[in-house]
Amino acid sequence: MNLTDTLMGEGWYWAAWVVWVPLFARCVYRAPWRRLGDSEQLNVWLGMVVLLTLFWSMKAGVKPGLTLHLLGATVFFLSFGPQLAFVGLSVVAAGVTLNGAAGPFAYAANALLLAGLGVGLNQVCYRIFSGMLPRHFFVYIFINAFLGAALTIIGVGLAATLLMGLVGAYAWDYLFTEYFPYFLLLAFSEAWLSGMVMTLFVVYRPHWVGSFDDAWYLTDK
Repeated sequence: MNLTDTLMGEGWYWAAWVVWVPLFARCVYRAPWRRLGDSEQLNVWLGMVVLLTLFWSMKAGVKPGLTLHLLGATVFFLSFGPQLAFVGLSVVAAGVTLNGAAGPFAYAANALLLAGLGVGLNQVCYRIFSGMLPRHFFVYIFINAFLGAALTIIGVGLAATLLMGLVGAYAWDYLFTEYFPYFLLLAFSEAWLSGMVMTLFVVYRPHWVGSFDDAWYLTDK
C-alpha cells in the first residue's frame, strides 16, 4: 500500500497533493488539540504514531506499490476522533516516507489512501453501527473495533487495487488474483489486534478512548 514515485502518472500525484493539503489544513484547524494538552494523552497519541510507523515499515510484497501491512486506523480513530487520527496517520505516512519505504512525491497519495480513506471508512462504519445497533459494551468491541477494523482494511485494499488497475500500473487479473485476496487474510489480523487493543483500553484506560462513554455503554446494561 506504500506507493512509489513512478507507479502513476505525474498528474495523479499532483491531484493528490491538491486534495490532501486543504484536507490536512482543515483537520489541523478543527482538531481538538486541547486534549493533547494533557501529557498522558499526548504520550498515547505520539506512541501510536511511533508504533504505526514501525508497523507500516514492516511490509510484505514483491512488487513496487503492492505491499501489505497492518493499518491501525481503527484504534487511532476510536481513541482520538477523525481529525487527530488523520493528522497522526499523516505523520506516520511522513515517517514511512523518510524511512525510504515510500516515494516523497507520492506522499500525498499515500496519506489520502491510508490515512484519509482509513479514517473515513472508520467514521462511516462507526456512524452506521451506532445508529443501527444498541449502545452496548460488546457491540462497541466486537462491531466497532473488530468488524470496523476488518472492513476498513478491506476497503483500503480494494481502493489500492482499483487505483493500481485504473492507472495501468498492473494488470487487473494480476491485482485481483495475486494482491487483493491477501487483504482478506490481513483483515483477520487487523481485526484481532485492533479489537484486543481497544478492549484493553476501555477496560484499563477508558479515558484514552474518546469514543467510549461509560454512561452510554455500561450504565443499566
